[in-house]
Amino acid sequence: MTESLPVLAGLPVTRPAGRPFDPPEELGRLREQRPLSRMTYPDGHVGWLVTSHALARAVTADTRFSSRHDLMRSPVPGAAYAGQAPPAPPGIFIGMDPPEHTRYRKLLTGRFTVRRMNLLTARVEQITAEHLDAMERHGPPVDLVEAYAQPIPALMICELLGVPYADHEMFQRHAAALNDHDATPEAQYAAVTALQGYLHQLVLAKRAQPTDDLLSDLTTDDLTDEELTNIGALLLGAGLDTTANMLALGTFALLSHPDQLAALRADPGRTDQAVEELLRYLSIPHTGVRTAVADVELDGHLIRAGESVTVSIQAANRDPARFADPDTLDLRRQPAGHVSFGHGVHQCLGQQLARVQMRVAFPALVARFPTLRLAVPPEDVPLRTNSDIYGVHRLPVTWDAA
Repeated sequence: MTESLPVLAGLPVTRPAGRPFDPPEELGRLREQRPLSRMTYPDGHVGWLVTSHALARAVTADTRFSSRHDLMRSPVPGAAYAGQAPPAPPGIFIGMDPPEHTRYRKLLTGRFTVRRMNLLTARVEQITAEHLDAMERHGPPVDLVEAYAQPIPALMICELLGVPYADHEMFQRHAAALNDHDATPEAQYAAVTALQGYLHQLVLAKRAQPTDDLLSDLTTDDLTDEELTNIGALLLGAGLDTTANMLALGTFALLSHPDQLAALRADPGRTDQAVEELLRYLSIPHTGVRTAVADVELDGHLIRAGESVTVSIQAANRDPARFADPDTLDLRRQPAGHVSFGHGVHQCLGQQLARVQMRVAFPALVARFPTLRLAVPPEDVPLRTNSDIYGVHRLPVTWDAA
């Protein structure tokens, strides 16, 4: 049966014109016709594409589908490793399977619990208020990315890890390069090298003179300098780019849906589910990739060992079999089960920190500036269509100053 399936020429990536929050329409058509599709990868490998919610969760929960870096094939042209990648360096646990992955994950899980992240709420509120004050002093218009969306998560992850915030622009530049489809392999390698070099020196300093932060705390565990450096680089990069783009793109979505913006203002008690709905609706990480390490039958088809499977997070989060009227942004929805943070053993470690920041930053912004609106036509907002993490490069906004 598998041999008779048509083969996609590649991953659908073109979003519909004038609809910046919607995934490529081809993904929806595939989900309706055949949620498990054959697909050609940029290196010529013929693997699979998953577009339904049920199959997305099935693949990401099944240990027969590996996350090992050396088995990965990117579905995106121009990736640093179009074919076979090297093994994940020590500490880069997202590119490992159990038991290696489990060892690192156990060291970190207790430090990112819901309780611990909720304890940071007061500090997030303070940082948020300081940046809203700065926006008010500056006056309209401002670029919300630069003034608000980037500095809040940057400050939080720097403080959590014990990294000097003064260097955040360098981190953000390198983090963006790692997710940029247009960056050359040389540029991505240079970004990795720069981050690792910086973090290595910081790790040595923390070992010599510990301070009250996560990196210093981790020096007491049985980790080499290389492991600790790579863990720090991984957490720093992840904590900077994803939440910043959710805050910026989420604000763009709210300003583009005045009824939902009004709903958030009218009922801040529903902020938690509003954040979950924005996560589902926007799905800023496009895909997750796994590789079968055994023959697996899925949805009536045989996936052979060695074949790659790309999970479309965007398509899964818009699956009408799981979410009623999925293409509508509805902040009153209870969108439990979305896969924006992944699923299974590789579910995002920092998801609770991201949630705390969004639960504070969105309602605080719309409460401080009741007349907040775009300062340019929606079609002039520059979108990050060339990145693994979707978002906006800039978000010019204005409001009626007092």
